[in-house]
Amino acid sequence: MASSDRKPFPFKILQLENEIQKNVAQNFRGFPNGLASCNHWGHKLSATVTEAELEDLYNYPLDPRDVWVVTPPKCGTTWTQEMVWLIANDLDYEGAKTPLMPDRWNYIEFAALVDKDIIGRFLPLSANGGLQDTTALTGDPNRPSPRFIKTHLPMCMNNPRLLDVCKVVYVARNPKDICVSYYHHCKLFQCHDFTGDLELFVENMINGSIMESKVIDHMIEAWNLRHHPNMCFLFFEDMKHDLKTEIRRVAKFLGKSYSDEQVEKLAHHLHIDNFKNNPYVNREDLKGKGLMHADQGNFVRKGKTGDWKNYFTPEMNAKVERWMADKMRGTDLRFVQELDRQD
Repeated sequence: MASSDRKPFPFKILQLENEIQKNVAQNFRGFPNGLASCNHWGHKLSATVTEAELEDLYNYPLDPRDVWVVTPPKCGTTWTQEMVWLIANDLDYEGAKTPLMPDRWNYIEFAALVDKDIIGRFLPLSANGGLQDTTALTGDPNRPSPRFIKTHLPMCMNNPRLLDVCKVVYVARNPKDICVSYYHHCKLFQCHDFTGDLELFVENMINGSIMESKVIDHMIEAWNLRHHPNMCFLFFEDMKHDLKTEIRRVAKFLGKSYSDEQVEKLAHHLHIDNFKNNPYVNREDLKGKGLMHADQGNFVRKGKTGDWKNYFTPEMNAKVERWMADKMRGTDLRFVQELDRQD
């Protein structure tokens, strides 16, 4: 992109109040410097993020051949990435026998997420304190199009021309299951290293003092863009209830058509019992790099709708219900919280 075409990042990076930062650093050992609020409704990134990093992301180069998956964290992102990649690549199962990340997808905002003081234990830093080569974690930023790009950034923090240029598959999920899944994720990853219990995690989620929150605002923003012809808006719960129908929706969106037998095979490949045993999506390599706690389970966990019922106390559920009702006042976005049948 020519320098004259670059647009300034439209939001200020705001550091949180000292007391909040102390609580973040105490509860999330992966963020000793706390978090920063990075857009108009408080999307959180590492306090060590720089304006230059966010401006680069806001001006990320676009190509109409590229396909993006945009989600809040823990909305079936990896599951959707595998589905999208296979649909777009003519069901090339042999080609899918290579790591989803970093070989097939780019994860663009990794450097903005991690605390530079913490990630320096695992990856070398440059003389100015920036991350050096992160392609082993995030994909090659210079790979040619067609590229497959994953981000948890909200639409307003991505390139403002994204929907006009690229196909975007967006996935939303009911916030209760996001809370439970994200809690386990933050216990697993050293770059989060959450030390508290689920009740404390939910409190932080509601207050927006967790990395890449606020998730409901994220989903409402995308919901209001769902009619754009370059957006395919999915719900995790619809994928769990009838995956084959959602496969056909995404295939049509990407200009592909597959037989019933081909759709059946892809649904079988993506079934959670098979997916969580797929070495090419489960990021076991990160345990070897020291980025995951080896005793905190796996990257791909349960993939269920309604798992929140196994964790929430009645008091926690009431608190989350109030949070959801307050956030969703004035929108017609609604979430399915449990299913009678799941694929």
